[in-house]
Amino acid sequence: MSGSNEARRTNLSQATSIEEIGEFWDSHSLADHWEETQEVEIEVRAERRHRVTLVPEVYTEVEEQARRKGILPETLVNLWLAERLRKVS
Repeated sequence: MSGSNEARRTNLSQATSIEEIGEFWDSHSLADHWEETQEVEIEVRAERRHRVTLVPEVYTEVEEQARRKGILPETLVNLWLAERLRKVS
């Protein structure tokens, strides 16, 4: 978890690691524990993203290459662009 070296257990799952928390929620429903929860506020800071439009034929080829590699088309395009930019710099 965070902060100290001593293991702290979470209230609901009694887990001491992210993996244990995941295992707990893989086999339990939040609906069964709803009354034990409390409302919290969080702030999410996400990087701004930009869109680039591809012609359908190019996107189809990108999609196929990404599928073969087992990654998302967006990930593949970002990898290719980063690689190309390194070469021209």
